[in-house]
Amino acid sequence: METAEITDIRQYLTFKLGDEIFAVDVAQVREILELVTITKVPKTPEFMRGVINVRGSVVPVVDMRLKFGMPGAEETINTCIVVMEVSLDTETTVIGALVDSVREVSEFAPDQIEPAPSLGTHMNVEFIKGIGKHDEDFVIILDIDRIFSTVELASVQDVGNEVMIDKASKEPEEAVAG
Repeated sequence: METAEITDIRQYLTFKLGDEIFAVDVAQVREILELVTITKVPKTPEFMRGVINVRGSVVPVVDMRLKFGMPGAEETINTCIVVMEVSLDTETTVIGALVDSVREVSEFAPDQIEPAPSLGTHMNVEFIKGIGKHDEDFVIILDIDRIFSTVELASVQDVGNEVMIDKASKEPEEAVAG
């Protein structure tokens, strides 16, 4: 994807994974949560950490380090979950992205963003909108809608749906037992 699509000044939420700084369009961010207990779901991809409850809704959580092929990390006081809306075709899915820490909201004008470097066929960079520079740091600006394949997003949606169905099927039993 080329930066030609970025035509106006935009705000991006920046976050860290290891020593790298990433950013997503703030318009796609719903909220930032402190780390909570994540319920593991069997038979999901390695990067799929599980699900959390966000005000009564089941939200799948993806470990962004694992999704990007980085080694896992110990959770710290700064580890948090960025709840985002991801669009695929005409559907919107809400996911939680586990990140090492959130930094700030930064503005980037189109002339501050360079195209993603061509790294040959060994690396997929289509999910990178561009590389911005903030102070002395490079910021990898992500196209969050392109990070997940159709199959991956379907599996994330399926996990949320299965948990909701499982939860609903147990509720009547609990009401009778109580």
